[in-house]
Amino acid sequence: MGIVVLTMKASVIEMFLVLLVTGIHSNKEMTKKIKRPKFTVPQINCDVKAGKIINPEFIVKCPAGCQDPKYHVYGTGVYASYSSVCGAAVHSGVLDNSGGKILVRKVAGQSGYKGSFSNGVQSLSLPRWRESFIVSESKPQKGVTYPSTLTYSSSKSPDAKAGETTKAYPRPSASGTTAQPVTLMQVLAMPAAEVNHATLPKPFPFVASATSSPRPQPLGHRSWEMDLWTTPHTSSNSPGAKPGFIPKEELSTQSSEPVSLGDPNCKVDLSFLIDGSSGIGKRRFQIQKQFLADIAQTLDIGPAGPLMGVVQYGDNPATQFNLKTHMNSQDLKTAIEKITQRGGLSNVGRAISFVTKTFFSKANGNRGGAPNVAIVLVDGWPTDKVEEASRLARESGINIFFITVEAAAENEKQHVMEPSFANKAVCRTNGFYSFNVPSWLGLSKTMQPLVKRVCDTDRLACSKTCLNSADIGFVIDGSSSVGTGNFRTVLQFVANLSKEFEISDTDTRIGAVQYTYEQRLEFGFDKYSTKPDILNAIKRVGYWSGGTSTGAAIHYALEQLFKKSKPNKRKLMILITDGRSYDDVRIPAMAAHQKGVITYAIGVAWAAQDELEIIATHPARDHSFFVDEFDNLYKSVPKIIQNICTEFNAQPRN
Repeated sequence: MGIVVLTMKASVIEMFLVLLVTGIHSNKEMTKKIKRPKFTVPQINCDVKAGKIINPEFIVKCPAGCQDPKYHVYGTGVYASYSSVCGAAVHSGVLDNSGGKILVRKVAGQSGYKGSFSNGVQSLSLPRWRESFIVSESKPQKGVTYPSTLTYSSSKSPDAKAGETTKAYPRPSASGTTAQPVTLMQVLAMPAAEVNHATLPKPFPFVASATSSPRPQPLGHRSWEMDLWTTPHTSSNSPGAKPGFIPKEELSTQSSEPVSLGDPNCKVDLSFLIDGSSGIGKRRFQIQKQFLADIAQTLDIGPAGPLMGVVQYGDNPATQFNLKTHMNSQDLKTAIEKITQRGGLSNVGRAISFVTKTFFSKANGNRGGAPNVAIVLVDGWPTDKVEEASRLARESGINIFFITVEAAAENEKQHVMEPSFANKAVCRTNGFYSFNVPSWLGLSKTMQPLVKRVCDTDRLACSKTCLNSADIGFVIDGSSSVGTGNFRTVLQFVANLSKEFEISDTDTRIGAVQYTYEQRLEFGFDKYSTKPDILNAIKRVGYWSGGTSTGAAIHYALEQLFKKSKPNKRKLMILITDGRSYDDVRIPAMAAHQKGVITYAIGVAWAAQDELEIIATHPARDHSFFVDEFDNLYKSVPKIIQNICTEFNAQPRN
């Protein structure tokens, strides 16, 4: 009996196998007859980032115009997934700016991404990112099925083209503290088009709580350095759910966007001088702090953009934090929240002097090439004078902005130590540098116009720090060997240099001395205060003719020109000669150096180069120039200006 049953079971199994093979064969025949649908390439916009698309490998069509710098790209060759897909394609050379189809493949995150300029696109550097991608020509690989619709990480994808059908994984509920896990069974149950040929899809994004920070984590945060996958986890919100895997960086309460490098279109070094006096009160002090926090958020703080520090004043000023303390907006906002009121008087002038002398230094993060901006917030009016302190700040190249809140009423003006103090403090009285706010409740309305003005570096009249804070004395050789025609060429050279500077009573001032055996003051620093007047004065200088006593001319310029230079002004002497001096230049040149006069020696034709190096400030290679003909003088103008600015930016603030 047992043998019969066994034989019957074997027969049943054999029949089942025959039917199975027959069914598979029939299914294959039917598949051959069914015409495969034509593959449709999904289209995306230039601003779509690779990280928003969950598919591990896909072909897309990019539109024209993705070379625009507003579509940020991070890396070279291998790109961080925070990059614009189409921008990266243009940078890599796979596409040009007219658009087209590309193949995108996700790869592992890198420990660093190096920026470069390629094919009209400037990519940025990024220290670390969790996921990368590479771009190639849109040649499908054999055996790989590419999606006709893309799967985005958000159910409402603003990056998708209008009307495009997209798929999205649902986000977990925001209630509770743990994200819903992705179980292995859920992955196995996904359609093949969604899974593609990847082992696992990109994990579900974590929805942070309402208290989560909208800004990225600082570099070096612990969760960036952990392994990609955590141990299996079961959510308390889904009873019976199978264990799944959650990436640790997604469990962070921070956003997964990279740390911002800052807005490169607003590269300024910014100091806020906030009122901590007793008269402002706690409520208004809190409004002031909120205003600062909003400014910090709007500015997009970062090493490639604006940097911001805060000084609080009362009786005495104190730095709350300097330019290099916080390198992103979120850290800055957190620091602002922790500021406590100092109390005391409202000594604004003392605070401005403090900022001029100490704040904008290299040690405090001053970058040299970025404009220095100081924004002074005043409740009512100062208890000391601000005009002289502000003038010294401006002459150090600092752009002063004043925001006066609840200014003195008519019956209170008798208590104001310095009437019209705001107009006296700023470098222009056209309203660009000052705001008068009637009430603290209206302070927030000044935020947008203030940010716009601070970032408009072309309009910052006091921003060209190397060009607006010097007294420049030209010492011009008028000897017989120069000749009338060449002397006019020298004057044109002097005019070309002068044109590069911002000229006014409070900005750069120009003076000139001509010499032969004797010396003559053509015009002093206080004679002309506008650029047109200076250029006309240069044009009117008459050729003298005579010998060449350069040493005596340097001494004369020190006594008649630079002795009348303003305190805190940079003193620049630019000497032009065409021959060796009849007298000794060593002692006068040394005297100039000791008095802090930076001397540039320009030699033409028969000028002695060894003498030029003695006259020039050390190092001579940066301060002495030689041209073989007068007609070539103009060629040295850009280099002289560059050296003046480089030297200025390398010096600590006075």
